[in-house]
Order: sequence, then structure tokens, then C-alpha cells
Amino acid sequence: MKEVFDRFSAYNIFNCLLPGALFAGLGEKITTYSLVHENFLIGLFLYYFIGLIISRIGSLTVEPFLKWIKFVKFADYKDYVKASELDPKVDLFSEQNNMYRTLCSLPIALILLKIYDGIEEFLSWNTDTRDMSLLIGLLILFLFSYRKQTKYVVQRIETVLEKEER
Repeated sequence: MKEVFDRFSAYNIFNCLLPGALFAGLGEKITTYSLVHENFLIGLFLYYFIGLIISRIGSLTVEPFLKWIKFVKFADYKDYVKASELDPKVDLFSEQNNMYRTLCSLPIALILLKIYDGIEEFLSWNTDTRDMSLLIGLLILFLFSYRKQTKYVVQRIETVLEKEER
């Protein structure tokens, strides 16, 4: 058990656990869903997973949208890698940046939950249909997250290999 808690970094706490716990608490207040778990350990994993989903929503929707409207501008990935090697605070700032992106995604996720809560009434969906739509939505979310992360791995490998060739 201690090893599990030791592996939780500040990034995991502020980017997944905190938003997940906030979502569960606020979601319970604004919908009919009971998302707060009585068991501390199960709740911890549940909130982490919920926060991970919220983080992925931010990564796949909020970030590209804000780039598209030119609200934010990112540095080239190769420049990021080089700068993070020269200054460790770049990684810290990037982690904080991701936390803010996730917190921007929190209200969006709560709105989606509120819509999802009302779907049964408006569409006359039964529980199986609603649950299947949730599972399919999660599958799509994590497939696109996997593709995005794979792109970062490939970019990192290319940057490292280019550096080696010099």
C-alpha cells in the first residue's frame, strides 16, 4: 500500500486526483449521480480515474481549441525538449500548465455530466444503452489519447536521435 502512495507524484495529485474529487463532489450536487465513495481507497482510485478522464478531455478538446483560436501558443516540441534539459523549471511549468488546462476542463466535464444525466429522460434511453454509450465514449477518448501520446513519444525519439547525430 505504501508503494502505491509513494508513486503518486504532485502531478498525479493536482492533475488527476484533485479534479476527480472536485468532479465527484460537485457532480453529486448538480446531478442525480452519487459519485462520492464511502471507502477511502476505492474513492481514491475512482477520483483518480475521473480526473484522468477530465485531463484527457482537456488535452484532446480544450488545448486544440485554445490553440485554434490563438488564445495560447505552444513552442515547438524540439525546443521544449532542449529547454527542459537546460532548465528543469520548464517541466515544472509544463506540469502546472497541464493542471490549469485540466481545471478548465472540469466545468466542461460537469456540463457533460449534467447533459448525460438528462439523456434518459429526453431520449428515453434504457440503462444498458446509456451505459454502452458511456463505454464507447471512454473507448474513443482513450484511443485518441493513446494516439496523441504516441505522437509525443515519436517526437521525443526523433529529437533525441537528431541530437545524437550532431
